[in-house]
Amino acid sequence: MKGKFSEITPEIKAMAQLCEKNSKIDPELFTKYEVKRGLRELNGKGVLTGLTEVSEILSYRIEDYEMIPCEGKLYYSGINVEHLVDGFMQDKRFGFEETVYLLLFGKLPNKEELEGLTKQLARFRSLPTGFVRDIILKAPSQDMMNTLARSVLTLYAYDDNPDDTSVENVLRQCLGLIALFPLLSVYGYQAYSHFHDGNSLFIHSPQPELSTAENILYILRPDSKYTELEAKILDLALVLHAEHGGGNNSTFTTHVVSSSGTDTYSAVAAALGSLKGPRHGGANIKVVQMFDDMKKNVKDWKNEDEVRQYLVDLVQKKAFDKKGLIYGMGHAVYSLSDPRANQLKRFVGTLSKEKGRTDEFELYTMVERLAPEVIAKERKIYKGVSANVDFYSGFIYSMLDLPLQLYTPLFAIARIAGWSAHRLEEIINDGKIIRPAYKSVAKHQPYVPLDER
Repeated sequence: MKGKFSEITPEIKAMAQLCEKNSKIDPELFTKYEVKRGLRELNGKGVLTGLTEVSEILSYRIEDYEMIPCEGKLYYSGINVEHLVDGFMQDKRFGFEETVYLLLFGKLPNKEELEGLTKQLARFRSLPTGFVRDIILKAPSQDMMNTLARSVLTLYAYDDNPDDTSVENVLRQCLGLIALFPLLSVYGYQAYSHFHDGNSLFIHSPQPELSTAENILYILRPDSKYTELEAKILDLALVLHAEHGGGNNSTFTTHVVSSSGTDTYSAVAAALGSLKGPRHGGANIKVVQMFDDMKKNVKDWKNEDEVRQYLVDLVQKKAFDKKGLIYGMGHAVYSLSDPRANQLKRFVGTLSKEKGRTDEFELYTMVERLAPEVIAKERKIYKGVSANVDFYSGFIYSMLDLPLQLYTPLFAIARIAGWSAHRLEEIINDGKIIRPAYKSVAKHQPYVPLDER
């Protein structure tokens, strides 16, 4: 069945050509009707479609009625993420659970509140009886995001009140998904690795006393061992990926789908489908693959001229995937800097020393410095270009020996916190169903009876 289902026949190819021919819209019409493609203004700024208190992104300041680019800032519920990170790093504790509380409830927790949330997550961190055997181990997918989405949708059947959209019930469901995402992702990968690659199958149960980051490493690794530095840097990555405004593709998807009144599992599955896209959550994989290709083709990693030429070849569509992109550079919102990338970079050097990969770290920093120069010279751009969060996150995951298949699910493990906060915000504020306008540019034509066509 799978072979027949997957086959593209000559008939389907012909149908596809007809589809392309009759669905292509003249690009000039988008200009004529002032369509904000991608919900973007001409300067790249997003069209205002809603209000939120969950997070805020600052990439410019207003001066004499003019937008002036500035160093990027990110706020979670009004708290500067840099200060949030400094706080739990100085106290030498894990920060993801605190971040979850901040995003869901709009305030920093005290010790008792944080302990209460941690206990709730530990209580929810257990899959229904037989779920691993009946759902995850059967028909494992080669893509972990599809596996994760399927598991989320299946959890609907295990919920006694799946369609109840009261705040209490949605909060319960969201806390459950935040707790279960690491298990669903890691177990899905282990099932695929076993059945398709022949690796040994092992299923470790999470430990209630461990943080989310620690549990990920504990259940993923055969020996369940990890260093404190490894766990702390993975925790930092989760914090920095937890939320990024209501306008990013997957979070906006959460708002759109939630506005229809649907259940939590359907809304989160839709967000997962969005995040899977290489233009969104899959970008960190591209960064790692690009650097792998770079290391093969640049003989001397310390030679700036060689590295610069490779970057020029990337932009000119002569290297790697020939798409003309330097992956990990540039962002739809930030220009001078991405604060998430800056925070990750603070600890990447330390981890590279522990892993014996300082040469690679130096190559990354050189590319971060040279890429904006190359892009500015080779292309016309309306704003500055800097390293984004994907630039260093993929390198971190590589140094943590995490499988490539889990890079995007790790993004989801973090971002489910932000999605949950936005879903609750959409429900609490009881807005209208989101329905933007599309203008038809099809030409009217008479109906012709079948025998006369």
